[in-house]
Amino acid sequence: MRWRRRSEGDLGSAAPTGRDEGRHEGRHEGRHEGRLSVVMPAYNVAGYLPAALDSVLGQDLSEVGTELELVVVDDGSTDESGEIADFYASRDPRVRVVHTDNHGLGAARNEGARHATGDLLAFCDSDDVVPLGTYATLVATLGVTGSDFVTGSIARLESDPAGRPVLTEPPWMHRLHNPPRARIEAREHPEILGDVFAWNKLFRRPFWDEQELVWPEGVRYEDQPTTTRAYLAGRFDVIPDVVYHWRIRRDGSSITQQRSSVQDLADRMTTKLMALDAVTAYDDQTTSRIFLDRVLAGDLHRYFTEIPGCSDDWWALLREGIGEIWGLHSLVNSGLPPAHRLTAWLVEQGRREDAAAVMTYVAGLSGPFPRTSGGGPARLDLTEVDRLTGGRLGDVPSAAIALRDHE
Repeated sequence: MRWRRRSEGDLGSAAPTGRDEGRHEGRHEGRHEGRLSVVMPAYNVAGYLPAALDSVLGQDLSEVGTELELVVVDDGSTDESGEIADFYASRDPRVRVVHTDNHGLGAARNEGARHATGDLLAFCDSDDVVPLGTYATLVATLGVTGSDFVTGSIARLESDPAGRPVLTEPPWMHRLHNPPRARIEAREHPEILGDVFAWNKLFRRPFWDEQELVWPEGVRYEDQPTTTRAYLAGRFDVIPDVVYHWRIRRDGSSITQQRSSVQDLADRMTTKLMALDAVTAYDDQTTSRIFLDRVLAGDLHRYFTEIPGCSDDWWALLREGIGEIWGLHSLVNSGLPPAHRLTAWLVEQGRREDAAAVMTYVAGLSGPFPRTSGGGPARLDLTEVDRLTGGRLGDVPSAAIALRDHE
C-alpha cells in the first residue's frame, strides 16, 4: 500500500506543542462565553490576506450578542503574510497572531484552535472571503436550534476575462443545503457528508473538545476526516445561505490543481480511508452505502482526467486505492456520471490504455457523450470510443454505460 491508512489517533495531538514563536504569545485561561473565535492559517498569501482579514473583521455580531476573536496562525510564511497579520493585530485588539514554523494547514488550524478562547469556533482560509452577515446568521441559527454545529452553502469566487469577480454556487452544494434542516443526525441526510469543507461551518467549542476533533496533520485533504467525524457525532443544522466565498486560484498554487502528483493522490486516498473508517464504525447501512457510492466516489472524475499521460506509479496507486475502498462493490454502481463509471470499470480491470482512450475522447467532446437506445434502455454510444480502443469495449457491463433517469 502506497499510503498510510491512518486511525483517529493519527489526526494530531490536541495538546499544546510549544511551537508558538510570535510576539502575541498570551494564552487566555478558560473559555469566554458569548465569543466567536475564527482561526485563520496563513502561509505565503500576502496578496490575498488583507481581503480575508477584512471580511472577517467586518462581521457585525452585535445583534446576536457575540464578541469576535480572530486568531491568525502565520505558518512559517516566507513572504509578508506574517507582517500583514501583525499590522492588523497592532490596530485591532480582536486579532491575535501566532507565529510558527511551517507545519502545514492541519497543524496550523490545530494550533489556532488551541489559542482560541471563544465558546464558538470557526475556520477561515486566508485566501478566501467571508460574506457580510455570515457569522451572525450562523450564530443565530445555533441560538435557536441548540445544535452542536451548523453548515451553510458556499460560492466559488473566480474572475471573468475582464478580471471582475464572479460568484457561482455549485449545484451540488445548493442541493445538499436545500431544504433547510435543524438538529438532524447524519443518518437523516447522509449525502450532507459530501459537504466536507472546514470553513462553512460554525461549531460549539464544548462539542469540538468533547469529541476531540482535530485536523489531520502532514496530509492534504484534511477537511474530510474531521468533518465526517463531526457529522457522525453530533446534531447539526443545514441552512441554504451562502456563507463562504471560496477563491479559485488559477496560478497552480492551489492543492486542487496538483492532482497529477503521486503525493496528491496518496493523500486523497488516505483521507478517504480515514473518513470511511469513521462511517463504517457509525454502523448504519444506508449511510455507509450512500457515503461509498455518492460521497467518496464524487471527486474521482477529477482524477480520471489525469489518466492520459499519468506515471506508472500514479496509475498503480489509483488502482490500489480504488480496489481497497470499493473492492467487490464496483464503481459501476456509484453516483459517477456514466462516462466516468465506464472509466472506473476500466480502472478496476487494469485496462490503462482503454481508460486513457475514453478520457481523451471525453476531453475532446464539444457536447455530451453520444447516446443511443438501440431499441432498448438509453445508454452511452460507444461506437467512436470503441474504434479508438481497437474494438476492445464489447464486454462493458450495462451498469457502466446505462443512463439513469436523471442522466
